[in-house]
Formats: sequence, structure tokens, C-alpha cells
Amino acid sequence: MSTSKTGKHGHAKVHLVGIDIFTTRKYEDISPSTHNMDVPNVSRTEYQLVNIEDGFLNLITTDGVSKDDVKVPEGDIGDDIQAQFDAGKDLYCTITAFVGEEICIAVKEAPKCEHKAIRVLDRSMNSSY
Repeated sequence: MSTSKTGKHGHAKVHLVGIDIFTTRKYEDISPSTHNMDVPNVSRTEYQLVNIEDGFLNLITTDGVSKDDVKVPEGDIGDDIQAQFDAGKDLYCTITAFVGEEICIAVKEAPKCEHKAIRVLDRSMNSSY
């Protein structure tokens, strides 16, 4: 976003450049700086990857609800997901959603089991007061 100074024709202008989160297409707009603009309400959620089947990600929420309507993304992210899944890694996928459309934008390996936290919990339960 960049702004220009007030000229002889009135308002200062704002030059906005945005990237479509689903198509990666670039969009530009110029508007007066005093006008309101709509802001999209985009949600981002992490899901655990359970399986990849017929070009779709089989995901599970933290509540244990199955979700299988997100396509494997094309390009590097999709290739990365497939390679890590084939290697047997536990993965979390970041899903971005807007107006009923969803896409996987990132993948990361699930954290290893927190044995240290379990030991601390066991120790606190066995302590006498």
C-alpha cells in the first residue's frame, strides 16, 4: 500500500496491491484515502492430516471431527505434503477459508510427544502434601 499527496484535483490517493489467496493472482486498486474499504474475513485453521485419497486431504479437527473436502494443492506445497506423508511423517495442514472456499496454504510436521510434560505431571501427582 502506498499513498500520494493531495493534488490539484482533491483527495490523496491510496494504491493497494493484493494477492488472491486462492489463485495467487495480483490485483491493484487506487481509491481516495478518505473512503472506507471492505476487509475480508479470512479464517485460518490447523488440521491433522490423516490420509490423502483421490486428490483430497483427509483431515481431522482438534474435536475429532473428520474433514475430507479440501483438495491437495497444486505445485510445491502439494508435492511437499505428498512427499512428507509418503515418508510416514505426522503432519498438520494450515487451511485458509473465505466465502465457502478452502485451500491448504502450508504444512508442518507435528510436534513429537511431550515426554517431559508427562514426567512433570506424574511427579506432581505422586508428590505428598
